[in-house]
Amino acid sequence: MSNSVKDLAEQLLRKGYDDLPAREQRVLRRIAARAAISRDTSQPDEAGLSFGERLADRVAAFGGSWTFILIFSGLILIWVGVNVLAMLNPVDPYPFVFLNLILSMLAAVQAPVIMMSQNRQSSKDREVAAHDYEVNLKAELEIMSLHEKLDDLRMRQLDEHFASIATRLAAIEQTVRK
Repeated sequence: MSNSVKDLAEQLLRKGYDDLPAREQRVLRRIAARAAISRDTSQPDEAGLSFGERLADRVAAFGGSWTFILIFSGLILIWVGVNVLAMLNPVDPYPFVFLNLILSMLAAVQAPVIMMSQNRQSSKDREVAAHDYEVNLKAELEIMSLHEKLDDLRMRQLDEHFASIATRLAAIEQTVRK
């Protein structure tokens, strides 16, 4: 571990490096290395997903769309229309018990799949929030570091200014004494 990272921890966070959580240590290492910490979190990383996770996401995306609602509404209307028009020998007579069974089975399968997708989305949201925290912490620490540098620069300028005034006063004093 380089001393600069430990120094940064003491200087900026007023804590020992080893006392910090892992993500704060990671931010300090990035600051010391002058490396970027931000990344594009909007693009999903589907490489590490299982088949079931990808399927759940796709089912949830389609099941929660207007396309699904319109297609499904159209199919129900067609089903009801065909069975009403075929009054003498309907496949599913009124009150459409078979249609209700199909709808119940669809809901029984679709609900858990959508919940799986929502759980994955919650996990992604937590990852994005953690990333945002790291980016914000790095920005805050960088700003604090800049403030300290500016304060040091101001103090040096003031010291130089006071030294210049003291030199002038000494010169004026010598001229007055003569």
